[in-house]
Amino acid sequence: MAKNSLRLGLNIDHVATVRNARGGAYPDPVRAAKLAEEAGVDGITAHLREDRRHIMDADIEGLMQALTVPLNFEMAATDEMQAIALRHRPHAVCIVPEKREERTTEGGLEVAREENKLAHFIAPLRDAGCRISIFVAADQKQIEAAHRIGADIVELHVGAYCDAHAEGDFALRDAELQSLREMSTYAHSLGLEVHAGHGLTYDCVSPIAAFPEVQELNIGHFLIGEAVFLGLTPAVHEMRRLMDEARG
Repeated sequence: MAKNSLRLGLNIDHVATVRNARGGAYPDPVRAAKLAEEAGVDGITAHLREDRRHIMDADIEGLMQALTVPLNFEMAATDEMQAIALRHRPHAVCIVPEKREERTTEGGLEVAREENKLAHFIAPLRDAGCRISIFVAADQKQIEAAHRIGADIVELHVGAYCDAHAEGDFALRDAELQSLREMSTYAHSLGLEVHAGHGLTYDCVSPIAAFPEVQELNIGHFLIGEAVFLGLTPAVHEMRRLMDEARG
């Protein structure tokens, strides 16, 4: 990867949300993933939840067969999800917190409190050749714990920053941005690869994209929403343009 390049991963969960609202097979998230691949995304993310509210098991199988870009398999730290990941062996697994009642992933994983359990959980996944990503808040304690258990990547939860920006609370936004900046630098100093995601839009992506330590942004809900109005390819191209401009 070029020194200054920044990867874009597209989360396709909410293509499946639209499909599941009516049942049947349309729109197909695998088709969306292939279209995004053609549009130039560097990877696809899919979160298989315990309740299968959007992505289904067959979607993961279809993605593994169809994609030439890496698949980032988001999952909770459960025996069921570990078995699925070991069967498919995606490029990366991103361990995220999951509550059945939440609409979307809320907050980062509590790694420090569950350090021993998570270390044992990820060991067979690493042995199977999956890169291990941990979704965490911009918190030094959690980043250090992710490093100790042998994660390859931390994905920083940027939702509080994005929400503050959308709500016009610029003091909070700037404080969150500073914390993210410091923790991306710190995680990088530990040898962790740094990703970021959750809530990024055209309006707020540039400051995060400008962090030199961040190597990948994972964006889903916003881009799938924009695709309704623009089409998926133009939506991806505009996000890529903003990322490249910020990085340049």
